[in-house]
Amino acid sequence: MTKTENKSEKRDTTQFYSKLSKAIKDYDLIQGGDAIMVGVSGGKDSMSLLYGLAMRLQYRHENFTIIAVHIDVENAPYSIDTYYIKDFCDKHNIRFIIDKINIDFEIDSSKSHCFVCSWHRRKRLFELSGKYNCNKIALGHHLDDAIETLIINMCYHNCISSMPASLKIFKGKIELIRPLILLTNKEISEFAKIMNFPSEKETCPWDDKTKRSQAAEIIKEIEKRFKPARKGIFKAMSKIYTEYLPVEKGKSPIIEGLNVYHNNNKK
Repeated sequence: MTKTENKSEKRDTTQFYSKLSKAIKDYDLIQGGDAIMVGVSGGKDSMSLLYGLAMRLQYRHENFTIIAVHIDVENAPYSIDTYYIKDFCDKHNIRFIIDKINIDFEIDSSKSHCFVCSWHRRKRLFELSGKYNCNKIALGHHLDDAIETLIINMCYHNCISSMPASLKIFKGKIELIRPLILLTNKEISEFAKIMNFPSEKETCPWDDKTKRSQAAEIIKEIEKRFKPARKGIFKAMSKIYTEYLPVEKGKSPIIEGLNVYHNNNKK
């Protein structure tokens, strides 16, 4: 490895940890005594999240605990290197749970297999968080996921909504947190490459990325004309001037948006 490569890798890893820490601090994602369930799909995002939180425990000695959970959908055609994840968790004294489920993909033919699978895996995480007394569930969504979701919801669901860094559900009993929310897909990919995380053994052929790919292309096109667009769009979600929006009399754009978002994401 050359000195240039060493310098580049050091910069990329420093940037990863810096943005992870900033997200945790700025959005107040982790407090002392938290029991956090980390959803581990086996991809680069969830592995980077698990690694980042494990390093905080190891070097910063913060007062929270982690349980890593992989939901194995037995009748879905994909597989990951669970041995690698188990070995990693054993080395860092993290409990690793593999929970197997089967899904009836034909029960609602109007929904894509990808949507149904994702919905059931998320539901199972909610159930397991109660079983193992976890008050938070950490997911590996990042900045690009957030702005792509914003574009999708604007274009397909006629609302302005996305992925919050923190969201309390079930009357505050569980909090979803997204510690990678300030990191781009590119930054996480570079970190995962440096850490040499294994890729999925068999990717899922049902993975529905059509809308998300279209949103990603739209963002790239905007960036060609305005280079800071990606981060600008993300920051704009925290700076909404509702009085300058064409809202129907008597309606609140924020409430209406949230209602549409939740209705469209219910099974």
